[in-house]
Amino acid sequence: MPEKSDERFLIVRLGSLGDLVHTLPAIASLRDSFPGARIDWLVERKWAALLDGNPDLDETVRFDRGSWGMLRDCIRRLRAMRYTCAIDFQGLYKSAILTMLSGAPRRVGFNRHAAREGIAAVLYTQRAACPAGHVVQQNLALAEAAGARKTACRFPVQVPPEAEAEVSRRLASSGLGEFFVLSPGGGWRSKCWPPERYGELCRELERRYGWRAIVNHGPGEEEVAEAVCAAAAKAKPLRLFTDIPQLAVLLRGAKVLVAGDTGPLHLAVALGTPVVGLYGPTDPQRNGPYSHEDIVLRNARPEETTHRRGNNYSAAMLRIPVEQVVAAVERRLGLA
Repeated sequence: MPEKSDERFLIVRLGSLGDLVHTLPAIASLRDSFPGARIDWLVERKWAALLDGNPDLDETVRFDRGSWGMLRDCIRRLRAMRYTCAIDFQGLYKSAILTMLSGAPRRVGFNRHAAREGIAAVLYTQRAACPAGHVVQQNLALAEAAGARKTACRFPVQVPPEAEAEVSRRLASSGLGEFFVLSPGGGWRSKCWPPERYGELCRELERRYGWRAIVNHGPGEEEVAEAVCAAAAKAKPLRLFTDIPQLAVLLRGAKVLVAGDTGPLHLAVALGTPVVGLYGPTDPQRNGPYSHEDIVLRNARPEETTHRRGNNYSAAMLRIPVEQVVAAVERRLGLA
């Protein structure tokens, strides 16, 4: 498709952190293909900080899950922009409705076999098949269906100076030297590694290399972060709650991140931070670190692969011993 400056794209991907990170290269490909076009992104307010300052976007449109009045105002704003094309990267009925209500005459999404909720596909004017492989490649394929050409894959993440200053202040006050980051949460417990093992990992890396751990956590993950710190005992990890820009600063300065299939893991990959990913039920071929240099540990049996939410630690995650993670960290950092 030829470059056109009169194209006006609306991106619909409301959340969450990892999913937003995985969508960034698709938007970069749209910008490279349509340098004069307008590209806006509709996103839930709590995730919008990841997109602020993104050079590929003209505007981040914040979506609030509030009253009908707030929804009406948001739709009115979208329709006033007269988008020529809306692309639904989320594939839910909710996101498809917002895509339709934007008023864009052309609405692109995955077909009913590929959309997360197949019924969403009935609201698109153009439906794309979903290729096998990593979700980043799937999102790039959707951008290509909307007219983007294949371009170099990039993850633009901007960090505001005030986030740099705040993290520097907090680290200086803690007396931290070299550090690594743990992100023990993950939404579903079946995707998580037990806090006792994270604590043992803290002790072992502190014993071998003198590194202290920073235990990052989001809202609702305070209990698991405290459990990791208690299990680490004399290794004395630092527990930090951060917003998204501060998390980016923290990850950028870390020697390595160890985490399950979580948003912080995918943000770390986007920032170029070394990663060791701990995977159980979810498939790393689709949801793993999007870097051939990073290491995935997975001892799951084929029949255990699932994206169903589980409330208990999965057998697949429990098969990952601490010594295997220590060896992977050393291998990823060239210490083995």
